[in-house]
Amino acid sequence: MGRLFGTDGVRGVANTELTSELALNLGKATARVLIDHTKDHKPKVVIGRDPRASGEMLEAALIAGLTSVGVDVLLAGIVPTPAVSYLVTYYAADAGFVISASHNPMQDNGIKIFDKNGHKLSEKLEDEIESLMNQKFASPVGEAIGRVKGLIDAEEAYIAYLLNTIEPFSLQGLNIAVDCANGAASEIAPEVYKRAGANVFAIHAQADGWNINRDCGSTHIDEIRKVVKEGKFDLGISHDGDADRCLAVDSEGNLVDGDHILAILAIALKSQDRLKHNTVVSTVMANLGFTNAMKANKINIITTQVGDRYVLEEMEKNDYQLGGEQSGHIILRKFSSTGDGLLTALHLMQQVNSQEKSLKELAKAVTKYPQVLINVAQVDKAKIQNEHLQEKIKIVEGQLQDKGRVLLRASGTEPVIRVMVEAESDQTAQKVCEDLAAVVKASCPL
Repeated sequence: MGRLFGTDGVRGVANTELTSELALNLGKATARVLIDHTKDHKPKVVIGRDPRASGEMLEAALIAGLTSVGVDVLLAGIVPTPAVSYLVTYYAADAGFVISASHNPMQDNGIKIFDKNGHKLSEKLEDEIESLMNQKFASPVGEAIGRVKGLIDAEEAYIAYLLNTIEPFSLQGLNIAVDCANGAASEIAPEVYKRAGANVFAIHAQADGWNINRDCGSTHIDEIRKVVKEGKFDLGISHDGDADRCLAVDSEGNLVDGDHILAILAIALKSQDRLKHNTVVSTVMANLGFTNAMKANKINIITTQVGDRYVLEEMEKNDYQLGGEQSGHIILRKFSSTGDGLLTALHLMQQVNSQEKSLKELAKAVTKYPQVLINVAQVDKAKIQNEHLQEKIKIVEGQLQDKGRVLLRASGTEPVIRVMVEAESDQTAQKVCEDLAAVVKASCPL
């Protein structure tokens, strides 16, 4: 059996892989760890979730597990993932749980845990929790049993925090559209942007538990493109199901992805002499156009493996303040210790207003290279370093020189090797990627 925790918590199809029994046991094991690590008070945790139907079942099981071992629970209800990260510190809780599968389809769900500082749990703590799964614990009685309390001010506290990060600036005069993915941001995102001063038109903001991420949100960017172009909005914002991502489109419907957003914010911070250590943290998936933009603006880049937890680790290790991923996970560490789609959107729109430039003009800082990604399935990931494949990669890199790049990486969850190629033209990128994918298939058999 593999490790219970993946790169972003515990994930699976709800009620078959991620069952109520598993959630119950996860709650018990986590409660035991919290009690062992908390000697001077009774531990309390915040629980928030996205609106998918299975979240109700998993929340009930998680509460039962936590309270039965002696941990108090504060229920935040349906809120974005980054809201839980903030609320843990706001309520001085000992941990936070998010029940969400982010951008995944409705039938999936997940449970991720934040520590008392609002950070994703370390792998060491995850392993400690996993080692206690399915064990029996002493059952407290009387006043030692955990209690459950609803948080009536959680949403307002999060909204106030977000708005405070852009004061004294306003989004007055901006006409925007926002795709809420029928997810956790369905009520909060339009409200935040309105209170910040923008005129807001929201789509896919009618969450019913079944329609989260269904043909909408940041994985279906054509939806917001169409609305922005037809409605003549200044820009559009698109979130995923748990609202930790932000993608945007300009007034013409052109995609402004995480690379663009990271570049816009980095250049703005540098111009204000507020970019710590003149450095931005990105991942190996960042487009070569982003790299060139940072070089042109004399901004240093630190590169990590894919995953916002690795971006944050690097930021904290060397005290950097800005980092993120092409997918739209952006970390503004001065304000948050996790990717926050609403926070990102506010600061992106703040730049549009304060610089009095359109989003299209700001996004021109990055000239994207055509990028092709092929997932080669049913291969032996351990053979990715074989001599024939590595020799082929060297030849291709020599041909592309500084006008393209190649990246091969093994999937962390399935027998897949991902082949990514960037080049000056779509045709070159496609051909090189297909050729390399064929070599992978032939040289990495199961």
